Amino acid sequence: MNKDPNIAHAPVPEQAPLGKQTEYVSEYDPTLLFPIPRAQSRSGLAVDVNNLPFKGVDVWTAYELSWLDMKGKPLVAVAEFHFPCSSLAIVESKSFKLYLNSFNQTQFESQQAVVDLLQADLSKACGASIVLHLSSLSEVPWAEIKTLEGECVDELDVSIDCYHPEPGLLGCEVGAGQVSETLYSHLLKSNCPVTGQPDWASVHICYTGAKICHEGLLKYVVSFREHQDFHEHCVERMFVDIMTRCQPQNLTVYARYTRRGGLDINPLRSTDEVTVSQPRLVRQ
Repeated sequence: MNKDPNIAHAPVPEQAPLGKQTEYVSEYDPTLLFPIPRAQSRSGLAVDVNNLPFKGVDVWTAYELSWLDMKGKPLVAVAEFHFPCSSLAIVESKSFKLYLNSFNQTQFESQQAVVDLLQADLSKACGASIVLHLSSLSEVPWAEIKTLEGECVDELDVSIDCYHPEPGLLGCEVGAGQVSETLYSHLLKSNCPVTGQPDWASVHICYTGAKICHEGLLKYVVSFREHQDFHEHCVERMFVDIMTRCQPQNLTVYARYTRRGGLDINPLRSTDEVTVSQPRLVRQ
């Protein structure tokens, strides 16, 4: 794992631009990026940052990326950024948007020059090498809207009165034996820890092990409804809680959040090395 003292001592989230009146800069400025150490939230989950219990990636999609060519003509693209979960920091979302806006009136000799600069700046900010895919609007490979695979648990008839994360809602069905199944819900909602704005998502859960009670799982997903935390940390909390309470042999938790400010964030955590699928859902 990378050890970067500059990230380890990064400012706390209250000092981030999120939730504050901000000047929008339209010429390149990498100092706009604001890293937040992952360790701050992982400490509350008793996760050893030097021996993570999961693998995974945070997939960000930027729908509003633009720059100028050397003749001053605007170019536009859609960017997909893959941040490894082993990175030391996440990038605060508003700072990411402000940083991308700083490309708007900046001239570049080529698209590759844009890619190289984005990759270098964001890798430095998060403390790990990121992967970046840049696509023109005519060649975005995942532009078609799709649905998640598996069984949706949203239509289960349950009574719910808990709206803060409660791992005690999770459990396994007695006598149901071992299963391999894929479940999903569109009812995940959490709130921004700085502004309190709602963050909406669909969550995809794949596992092998003792059969998880579907009703309890749905209640647990909904229990995040008033929880304030970043997208990445919500998914890590889900992963840790399910592993602790249900002890599956393997587990993948993947949330696809709706976009805000032209960015969506899609964290995946898994016991295994998993290839990230990129279905664009109807709310994205």
